[in-house]
Amino acid sequence: MAIIGYARVSSVGQDHAGQVERLNAAGATKIFQEKRSGVDREREELKSCLDYAREGDTLLVTKLDRLARSAADLYAIVHMLEGKGVAFKVLDDAAVDTTSRTGKLVMGILALIAEFETAIRRERQMEGIARAKAEGRTGGRPKSVTDEIARGIEARRASGETFRSIAKSVGFSVATVQNVLKSAAKAEAAE
Repeated sequence: MAIIGYARVSSVGQDHAGQVERLNAAGATKIFQEKRSGVDREREELKSCLDYAREGDTLLVTKLDRLARSAADLYAIVHMLEGKGVAFKVLDDAAVDTTSRTGKLVMGILALIAEFETAIRRERQMEGIARAKAEGRTGGRPKSVTDEIARGIEARRASGETFRSIAKSVGFSVATVQNVLKSAAKAEAAE
């Protein structure tokens, strides 16, 4: 009867050390860790964690959203765990404990709320994108290489100057200089 921990963060810049510390303090003897989005269905460490869990074990996470981002996903994982005889608990909400009827109810309610919040966030994001498009704005950073700068880059390269030298003098990266020249070559070929 082992306590198994699962720690997940969404991006490379984040760190799951805090989750790992809390899982260890709660008695986890084996902890699976990964840096993947919760909506990503190809979470290798989660798969390994679920495969590792045996009857009588308890899967422990710090927060419900560390395991799943949708109610359907959470229900599927918890159902699979129950089929294996593995309990599920959440440190930040002791009421989420699949070893009790009340814990199962609370887990279901919290999962539905989390899914609802995700849907609202997605809806607001799409509204913002639509509004920006209507105003003529598109995603990404504003274009910083003006036509004048691009013509200067082309002229310097035509005179034999190196990419690195051009980049240093115009204040852009070598990759940006190369992209400007590729774009100019494509435009010229299209004419």
